[in-house]
Amino acid sequence: MEINTLINKNKIKFEDYYKKLLHKKLNKNSVLSRAMIYGSMNGGKRIRPFLVSQSAKIVNLSPKYSMLISSCIESIHCYSLIHDDLPSMDDDDFRRGKLSTHKKFDEAIAILAGDALHDMAFEILSSNLQKFDPKLNLKLLNYLSICTGHNGLAGGQSLDLQYENKEINKKKIMEMYEMKTSKLFEFSFAAPFILSGEKNHRILFSKKFGLLFGIIFQIVDDLLDETNNFKKLGKTPGKDKKQGKTTLHSLIGKKKVMLKCKELVNDFINKNREEFLRNPILVKLLFFNIERLE
Repeated sequence: MEINTLINKNKIKFEDYYKKLLHKKLNKNSVLSRAMIYGSMNGGKRIRPFLVSQSAKIVNLSPKYSMLISSCIESIHCYSLIHDDLPSMDDDDFRRGKLSTHKKFDEAIAILAGDALHDMAFEILSSNLQKFDPKLNLKLLNYLSICTGHNGLAGGQSLDLQYENKEINKKKIMEMYEMKTSKLFEFSFAAPFILSGEKNHRILFSKKFGLLFGIIFQIVDDLLDETNNFKKLGKTPGKDKKQGKTTLHSLIGKKKVMLKCKELVNDFINKNREEFLRNPILVKLLFFNIERLE
């Protein structure tokens, strides 16, 4: 079955689960709750939950816990998008073809909705994993805080803003990609390995796989931002260039970007042949990212 088909099937299952979870936890009469639901149920490919589902299958983690981890991750991801669209950040009036949360509501409510979604992610994990070893729970929560904080998502967004209208080298761009985008993908794929108590070398593999997936995802997204229209992107196209953002393809061009991505993937596969032979879908997953450009 094609990766896109698998992603769409998982998306349908996840959206149903996540919608029920949000409505169970939130008060629909509260404007803050309505903003949280609006900002997290407005479309999107749900790639991160799909990564969780594939990782969970590899380590035989129950779908129940796969969905909980996915809900945690999407809450974090959606909070970051709500904040990313704010006038003080990337300043976009649209997200996934609809008004951004701060345009639908207002800036203050959008900021609070993002904050509350971030906090809810930790609530989802910490209140639903009692059957697991407390040490594993603590390890997972600590890992999530690292991936989303100053050494992860928030730190990467900070660098993204600092680097606007400046000459940035490839190394700094890749470091920013790792933090801003890849850390959450890293958590997505590694979380089931951690919760299942896998050996350290397998957890390390899962982290590196998620990180690489995220790097390529961001490289491709930057290129699509410049070449696609509003209908395909669901947000204002060409904004990176207008805001003076340096991207990998702006430095080395599309052809070299494609070669770089394939080189990274092939090198990683060669170094981890046993894992990829055992789970061939992982090869398809990495190349699915690159094929978004073709």
